[in-house]
Parts: sequence; C-alpha cells; structure tokens
Amino acid sequence: MLKPELVAAIADKTNLSKDQAGQLLNTLLEEITHALAKDDSVTLIGFGSFVRRHRGARTGKNPQTGEPLTIKASNTVAFKPGKQLKEAVAQSQ
Repeated sequence: MLKPELVAAIADKTNLSKDQAGQLLNTLLEEITHALAKDDSVTLIGFGSFVRRHRGARTGKNPQTGEPLTIKASNTVAFKPGKQLKEAVAQSQ
C-alpha cells in the first residue's frame, strides 16, 4: 500500500476529505519522527513500538576490492510489532 492509498482509506473510513486525511497522516508521521529524534520511543498499543537504536562503529569490507573499511557509528530506528499485529499477520497466512 502506498501513501496515497492509505490517505484514501483513512478518508473513506473517517468521512474526512482526502486533504484532511493527508494532513492527519503527515502530522502523525511528523510527530513520530520528532519523538524519535529526541530519543523518545513511540508505542501504539496493539500495533507496535518504534525505538531509536544506536549502532556502534564496526569494520566492514569494500565489496568490489575486499579492502577493510570502518563503518561509522550511527543511529537507526527499530520497530517491534505488537501482539495484535503479530496475530493478524499470522492469521492471514
């Protein structure tokens, strides 16, 4: 599902216009992004949790030459699905 399809689904289920549903979705995504940037986790009960994780520096290798190189430390986002989401996906198989 692409973002425009998600906006249309939200608009249909909430009786909002597509513009309003788009603004709602954008605001939700912005707030999740701001929380993670501040090192807060975001938990949506039943859906899952978004957390910021730190990856330490590590050694890798250049795939073309095989030379070792150092990969810098970085922050990333991890998602842990909630119980209801796991169950819904498991039932659909």
